[in-house]
Amino acid sequence: MLTFCAGGPAERIPGGAVPRANVAMTNPLLSVATLNLSFGNREVIHDLSFDVQEGDCVAIIGPNGAGKTVLLSALLNLIPYKGEIRWRRDARLGYVPQKTAADRQLPLSAKDLLTAKARFLKLPSTELQLLSAELGLANELLSTSIGALSGGQFQKMLIAFALLGRPNVLLFDEPTASLDELTEEHIYELLHWLQKQRGMTILLVSHDLSIVYRNANMVLCLSKGKTCMGPPKELLTPAMLQELYASPAQYYQHVHEPERDSRIAQERKKW
Repeated sequence: MLTFCAGGPAERIPGGAVPRANVAMTNPLLSVATLNLSFGNREVIHDLSFDVQEGDCVAIIGPNGAGKTVLLSALLNLIPYKGEIRWRRDARLGYVPQKTAADRQLPLSAKDLLTAKARFLKLPSTELQLLSAELGLANELLSTSIGALSGGQFQKMLIAFALLGRPNVLLFDEPTASLDELTEEHIYELLHWLQKQRGMTILLVSHDLSIVYRNANMVLCLSKGKTCMGPPKELLTPAMLQELYASPAQYYQHVHEPERDSRIAQERKKW
């Protein structure tokens, strides 16, 4: 039975999670203990504790204002916090924000932006070539001005930007916000492929519970000081979602029709 924990670790429900082969459960990739985050006098997160194991895909869900984006910022050490956030020594972080402060009207191509980061990290010239081939970044996309990229192309460029330097952990803040359904499908297929092929650990904020159910093996719920953690099959029940969101949340499982699957396969070639 799942319970809410306001002053201790978010309960991890046994069973239902993807098996973690060769992972020492006593040596998590990320350990968070009694984390407290505030904006002014308003406490956003109170005494949050949880662990993330290597290879997990953890979806962070909850209503607006529950502290999902703030949590990612704290995990990246971008904002002050109280408590303990401990990454394992071999953790290398990549981050894809929901929004960027970059001026998309700058006369820069996607390749210019990626090359600038590669040079800053002092990566070999072959690194960008290998990554472009791995992600299927066509020369046409790389040579396009960032202001002329579609929403999906720009998001894929941001993912490539985050992957430079070979991180083994990726943090995503609503990676498909404002994208159409087909493009959203592409992005989540890419994330799933990265996790399977590279063995990456992924933490993502998402409002799409159907996508969460299909892609995540663990779910961390934040809601007005209450926290819980467990496999989607155990956590994403109508009763639990109503308690989290204080109203019935819209939730359905994606069922792919053959015609739609064929269209996705054809569109993927354009990436």
